[in-house]
Order: sequence, then C-alpha cells, then structure tokens
Amino acid sequence: MKIFEILNKHFKQIRSGGVSVIIKKVYSTMCLILQSPVYFLSFPAVLLIRFISPWFLIRWGELRSSRIGHLTLDTSVYFNQLEEDISRPKQRFLDCFYLMKYVANRQLLKMLRRKIVILPRWILLPLDRVNIFIPGGKNHNLKKIFMDKGIKNNLQKSFSPHINLTDEEKLSGENILKKFGFPDNLKFVCLIVRDSAYLDKNKKYSLRDWSYHNHRNGDINRYILAAEELTKRGYYVFRMGTKVSKPMKSSNSKIFDYANSEMRSDFMDIYLGINCSFCISTGLGFDEIPRLFHKPIANIYAPLVVPYGYLINNNDKDLIITKHHLNKKSNKALSISEIFSSNVASSADFNEFKLNEVELQENSPDEIKDLAVEMDERLKGTWKETEEEVILQRKFWTILDENMKKLNIKSLYKGKPKAKFGAKYLKENQNWIV
Repeated sequence: MKIFEILNKHFKQIRSGGVSVIIKKVYSTMCLILQSPVYFLSFPAVLLIRFISPWFLIRWGELRSSRIGHLTLDTSVYFNQLEEDISRPKQRFLDCFYLMKYVANRQLLKMLRRKIVILPRWILLPLDRVNIFIPGGKNHNLKKIFMDKGIKNNLQKSFSPHINLTDEEKLSGENILKKFGFPDNLKFVCLIVRDSAYLDKNKKYSLRDWSYHNHRNGDINRYILAAEELTKRGYYVFRMGTKVSKPMKSSNSKIFDYANSEMRSDFMDIYLGINCSFCISTGLGFDEIPRLFHKPIANIYAPLVVPYGYLINNNDKDLIITKHHLNKKSNKALSISEIFSSNVASSADFNEFKLNEVELQENSPDEIKDLAVEMDERLKGTWKETEEEVILQRKFWTILDENMKKLNIKSLYKGKPKAKFGAKYLKENQNWIV
C-alpha cells in the first residue's frame, strides 16, 4: 500500500511540475545509485561504531535545516541539554550532524558550524538509515535523544544562546545599516507577517500543497497603523521576510520594507533578529532568532491553543493575542469554550476550520496597534497594570487550562505560561472569556 502511495505522490508532482520535476527526480535517482557503495560500507561501519560505543560513543542526526525555526530550535535544545548534562554520555563521545537538502539561512549555518560538527549528507545519511535498519541503534540517534526530550523539558527557552555573531560580523552589520542611511545606536522593531509567498514561490517547496497553513496568513497593511505608532515612540520598523506576497506601502521614512530591499540577506536576517528591541510576529520560524536571544515578542496567533503550547517557560515579557473565531453560519464570535467545543482549538490545519465551519477573522489595525503600544510601555516600565487587568489575565489562562483538561488536550511543555495576553484585547472582549 505504501509503495502505491509513494508512486502516486511522485506522479502528482510530475503532473504539477512538468519537465523540471522529471529532471530533478532523475538526478535524485542517479545520486542514489552512485551512493550505493556508501550504503554497502555503512553496514560494517555501523557494527564497528556499536562495538566501540562502551568506550567511545559516536552519535549523529539530521538537522531540519530547510526551515530557520527548526534549525534554530533543534540546535538550541541540543546545546542546552549538554549544558544540563541531560543525555550526556559518561564515556567519551563525538556528535555529528548532517543537513537536509536545503538550508534556510546560510548565516545561521555558519554560526552553528563554529559550535558543532556538520559532515556531508552523503556520508551520514546512509549511516543513519543503516543504523535504523539494524535493531538496537537508538543510542546513536541524536534526534531521539535530544530533540524529543528537550521540548518536553522546555530546554529550548531556558538558557543563554550558545551561538553569536563575531566582532567582525557585528561591525559588518553596523556598516550595512550606515550604508543604507540608518543612524548609529538604532532602536528598531522587527515586524514579520506570514503569507503564502515563501512556500508557494520558493522552488524548494513548490511541489507540495501548503494551503493547510492558510489560516496563519496575515495582511501586512493591517500592521501599518502599529508601525506608524511605534515610529512616534522612537523606533524604526523593519518589515522582515525572505519572499513576501506584497510590499508594505508607507511614506514614513522610519518604516523600512526590508523584505523587498537590496539590504535583505541571510546575514542581515540574523543580525536584525538578534539586535531588535522586540519583534511583532504572526507566529513563524523567524521568531526563534529573537526568541533565542531573549528578545520579547508580540505574537498575533491564529489557533487559540497555540499560545499555551509555545509560550510556556518563555520570555515573561512576551505578549499575545489571537485571531477572532467566528461561526460561519451565524457570523457570531465564538467564546473560548465554544472554540474548544468546535474542535478547532488545537488545529494546525486550515481544512479543519472549514470542516467545522469556523472562520478566522484577522485582528483589526487598532487591536494590533494596542498590542504594540502595550509592549513598548511594558518594556519602558511605564505600563500601569490595573486590578481589572490582573483579574482578566488570570481568568483567561484559567478558562483556557480548564478547557484543555476537559478535552484532554495535553501540552508538550511542562509548567505554566509566562507570557501575558493583550490587556486591551481582554477588556474589549470580556464576553469571549467564558
């Protein structure tokens, strides 16, 4: 059955992509044939590695390098587990990694190479597959050892970053900003709004239907009001992104459409993510860069339950709001409990929202601006939290937790969320918190 499914998938890709896809598949087949000697040699190599493992343990794993979020998150989990002596071998050991076919950000990879051993894929992939084929090789599988356990132990959030820019790279970033006319000691915010362009227009991913992510997309124009307000408060705003659907149109000289500029590069993506005052995001892979360096994030999420899962044990300065959930038949806004009873609270698939007749409505420009203002004032220490806001905050997390327990939705993470939900959003939507 699996063989037919695999063949059917390939035929669909060929019908969709035409000659270019056929060429890629022929190339991949030729590479596999040429690699056959490596697979043959991997069998005795695996047996030898297992034999010496009581004295010298060799472990390996694939880095999910095709997405910047996974590449950042997985490696930070690895570093932090080593620091905590979790899954650290008692004997001497060597850990090696290999990459996927694509690398989302070359600057991030460059920084990682300074800290970990990354070997060619054609060497380690056969070794990895042979090790899985021969029973008893779990102690050599870094993905099983680190990535799964690390998430459950919240270790991707708890430590200082183990990678950083060199002094030369920091100077290079400063010089690039000067070249484009930005002042010294620049105070800026990174703004990133997910749309479908990165996956749809990128040849690396175009063979797959990514429409199930559509509920996560946002309209950059809804964020202009927030950006305008932040410039009045002394910030520049950099609209981030590698490939985007449309430009961010603003006549404000302090709002920079970096995603569509000549400045945009893998290096500057990382430099800006590391050095921003905070980030405004709709929840995507780039977040892991500012998050790794403990920069606060104002998150505008789509599914309701996402904040509970991803913001536990995170920066206590983070803020969140979610899109409005509407019943498509009545056009009525759903409360928290109604969202859970509609079977979409924990959904990561746009098709499930359609199936359950729930529509996600984007937040208004004013709601986004209010979140940005709250973040700015909390960071400056000028935000005065009222007793009503404290009560609403507690009520929101309590009701969310009760509904998760009622439907037996378990978070991958231990502990309680440190982030706060947007104060004004809660005050203006109190009928929602039931």
